Amino acid sequence: MSVSLFSSLILLFALLPFYWCSALTFSTENPEWKFNHVAVDERNGNVYLGAVNRIYKLSADLNVQVYHETGPDEDNRKCYPPRIVQPCSEPLSLTNNVNKMLLMDYRENRLLACGSLYQGICKLLRLDDLFKLGEPFHKKDGSVFGVIVSYGDSSPDKLFVATAVDGKPEYFPTISSRKLARNSEEDGMFAYVFHDEFVASMIKIPSDTFTIVPDFDIYYVYGFGSGNFVYFLTLQPEMGNGPATGSSSAGREQVYTSKIVRLCKDDTAFNSYVEVPLGCVKGGVEYRLLQAAYLSKAGAILGRSLGVGPDDDVLFTIFSKGQKRRPREASQESALCVFALREINERIKERLQSCYKGEGTLDLAWLKVKDIRCSSAVSTRHTHIHSSTNQLFSYLIHRIKDLMTDLVIQHHNKPAWIVC
Repeated sequence: MSVSLFSSLILLFALLPFYWCSALTFSTENPEWKFNHVAVDERNGNVYLGAVNRIYKLSADLNVQVYHETGPDEDNRKCYPPRIVQPCSEPLSLTNNVNKMLLMDYRENRLLACGSLYQGICKLLRLDDLFKLGEPFHKKDGSVFGVIVSYGDSSPDKLFVATAVDGKPEYFPTISSRKLARNSEEDGMFAYVFHDEFVASMIKIPSDTFTIVPDFDIYYVYGFGSGNFVYFLTLQPEMGNGPATGSSSAGREQVYTSKIVRLCKDDTAFNSYVEVPLGCVKGGVEYRLLQAAYLSKAGAILGRSLGVGPDDDVLFTIFSKGQKRRPREASQESALCVFALREINERIKERLQSCYKGEGTLDLAWLKVKDIRCSSAVSTRHTHIHSSTNQLFSYLIHRIKDLMTDLVIQHHNKPAWIVC
């Protein structure tokens, strides 16, 4: 859950449904310090706010318990990594630190807070008093979404990170998995889970993609973990067949589409990466521009409507109307679309099986620069992937990526799923 462009937090507590509710508010001491993210401790109701230059800890009734200063500080957008690692020769100026990511690490009783200073400095703060336990860096100042995956006591947790690259694909992978060490001061904190000469736990946007869409980027709207998978919801430009198609620099308004990305939690080489278009239709009107999302349990009433159990995961999404264009201002027409995560996974499975049979085309033009038809493939269930040669790696990745194709999940005339 995130709060953007607001300097006041309002929580509504409904005591009597539809009749009366009580509001609790909290405001920063500086109205220009906007709230960026909020995390709630599910064990005690404590609220943690990621704001400009501050991380706040509030009680369940929004009383300030403690806050931690994160800025401002002397910085320059051209400086990275942090000056404690490498000096910066660029002129410095006092710069605000905007919170970019706020995650609860229950296992180690700490809060992961990443900001915009020094291209993505992060802090690990103790939940009790926001005492700084460590200060790793992620090298990114754009929009960031993260998902912490816990593996129990047998192995350390992982941090899946997805971020817009802001025209710097050589520096920033668009998606990666990082080590989340138990020791907050460990040198290997945030290192790639796996990295050798040919393979790493990351995906970068190829430079050739920018020759087709110069301002191409993947904007991450939401991320979560469920079952054996990690998911990210994205908004990204559609790719054409050449520099003149779909390029905003060619005088055309960029066309966007919303997609859901899925990865296996245990996949260190990202071979399980899948992304498929996501949207909803009501009364012949398409809603394709994703604005926000949230994962929750279905509950008894909604579960019956969706044909799933009350404890099944459902994805609540807000889409705006349009011709797949990313609006500069919020659309006046939007839809609340609810998807059963079980159905999304089933449709992905069906489409991957179809692609195995050579049916359809890929929908990963940004990764391969051009769209490629699916081709029939021999089952690889007994194949062990080695990375001894670049040729073998390229071949295997090509075959695995060829399994991915497009899927649009549409729901027609189901008011329980869509509320306009």
